[in-house]
Amino acid sequence: MRLEDAKPKAGSKRRKKRKGRGIAAGQGASCGFGMRGQKSRSGSGTRPGFEGGQMPLYRRIPKLKHFPIVNQKDYTVINVRGLADLAANSDVTLTSLMEAGIITTDDGPLKILGDGELSTALNVKAAAFTRSAREKIEAAGGSCEIV
Repeated sequence: MRLEDAKPKAGSKRRKKRKGRGIAAGQGASCGFGMRGQKSRSGSGTRPGFEGGQMPLYRRIPKLKHFPIVNQKDYTVINVRGLADLAANSDVTLTSLMEAGIITTDDGPLKILGDGELSTALNVKAAAFTRSAREKIEAAGGSCEIV
């Protein structure tokens, strides 16, 4: 088959109706639009969403107040409270927490949050720390390292 052989199926293409060209044309006078009214006038009629002057739906509903953060970073988060049961002077990373069963899913780099208390010194290696988490780990004698 060649490009010049490609033709539409017989009967699928129809001529455009020539409205308002006399009664012999089949759509003369009012052209099938009825007698009077907005939909019988020339032009495109009403725009999409127009409700006859009533306040349209897109203006009645509340608008979007806040836009989502583009390229938001997703972290695997854990509070300082979750690190309290670990042995003193142990290295804390995402893999060691998953092996210990403290974290069950890897949702991205590790972030330490500051809720809870810590009494043992730990060497924590994470992608991010909150200010309170860093203070609590260092107050317990541990160290914070950003990976």
